[in-house]
Amino acid sequence: MRYYIITSILMTGLVLTAQLTNPSDPTTEDSVIVPIGGNTWRIKPGKTGGNIKTEGITDWTDKSVSFVTYVRINKTGILNIQIFANTPDGSAEIMIENALQQKTVSIRSGEKKYYDTGEWEIRDTGYIAFKISGISKTALHFSNIDHFKISGVSASHTSFVKNNEGNFFYWGRRGPSVHLNYPFDDTIPSEWFYNEITVPKGQDVVGSYFMAAGFAEGYFGIQVNSNKERRILFSVWSSFKTNDPKQIPADEKIQMIRKGKDVYTGEFGNEGSGGQSYLRYNWKSEVTYGFLLRGAPDGFNHTIYSAWFFDPATHKWILIASFRRPKTNTYLKKLHSFLENFEPETGNVSRKVIFKNQWICDINGNWTELYRSKFTGDNTARVGYRMDYGGGSEGNAFFLRNCGFFNEFTPHNTLFERIRSNRHPDIQFEKLP
Repeated sequence: MRYYIITSILMTGLVLTAQLTNPSDPTTEDSVIVPIGGNTWRIKPGKTGGNIKTEGITDWTDKSVSFVTYVRINKTGILNIQIFANTPDGSAEIMIENALQQKTVSIRSGEKKYYDTGEWEIRDTGYIAFKISGISKTALHFSNIDHFKISGVSASHTSFVKNNEGNFFYWGRRGPSVHLNYPFDDTIPSEWFYNEITVPKGQDVVGSYFMAAGFAEGYFGIQVNSNKERRILFSVWSSFKTNDPKQIPADEKIQMIRKGKDVYTGEFGNEGSGGQSYLRYNWKSEVTYGFLLRGAPDGFNHTIYSAWFFDPATHKWILIASFRRPKTNTYLKKLHSFLENFEPETGNVSRKVIFKNQWICDINGNWTELYRSKFTGDNTARVGYRMDYGGGSEGNAFFLRNCGFFNEFTPHNTLFERIRSNRHPDIQFEKLP
């Protein structure tokens, strides 16, 4: 399969002028609606000159602003595409193009209507990018575009974010989250979990959370929060189920015991609630970092969770934080890693992370290597709205990949095995900060 790459330069080829069609005209073939709000990005990020909202492309006034809509086509053939659009004022001409064809569309003011862009030849399966750019306008705006209507032999064999039920436009533009679950014997009282992360060059995209040490009650990893800020993040969920931390009863609140230098601690909500800590830290791509997690009962129906970060540049362990979780009496369970994007504006940019050297250590100091993993995805991936996700093993490491509309994907629940190192980490627990 090939990925159709769109450039900002208008390519030579077929250029057709679309005709206005009657929205009430019956269609003779199956058709699907591709909402702009869940499947489109500005090619150059920004907030002025044109925006993507739930209702589609709006406030488009700047000719230098262009957009791209992604649809996965799973069958070759001919597609017929209409756009449901209008201009708030005057009239405008816009260009729709993919890697093979270009079509001009004349948009009028008034109520939104369907405009026919003609036939599009689909020569290969996979994701196709449709670029939307402005050519000319007689007034302030180019057009407001609500959705594409696609019909033809390939229309019923498509994948995209189909609706906004459950706020799916937001989740779909963020992209699919993917996980690696590390199985081990549940009878092992696992007090310690060690993992390593390497982010390849160019894969440290803004909005990425590369989570190294996930467990049943929380998670620990590194983030790219902006072009200027990166964090090491460690969070523990409360046993009280809510998205509002203010609703957590006092006897179920996560309690901070201690924290490292310059570490922020507080509460978090929206995706469960609990205690959160992070350290602003300029970690780098192409460097392998160590993550150490401890989870052990304290004998009073609480479990203490602690997280340390190892930077090879300093050869020192950094304490992030220790939290007490009430009404909990367990060692570490359900160990996993994940890759997610929390910034919808970068959901069209691919990223990858490498995990290696996974080990657990029990209460007696016995180490066990975790060299197997199971691949899973979140709801966006499971329902097939986004299929640009993958994972696997590469030599002595596992990897995860998501976003960017690449064509290959990994089936859910696929099992992987990496080459064992047979050498556990050399960590003197009693000397940790």
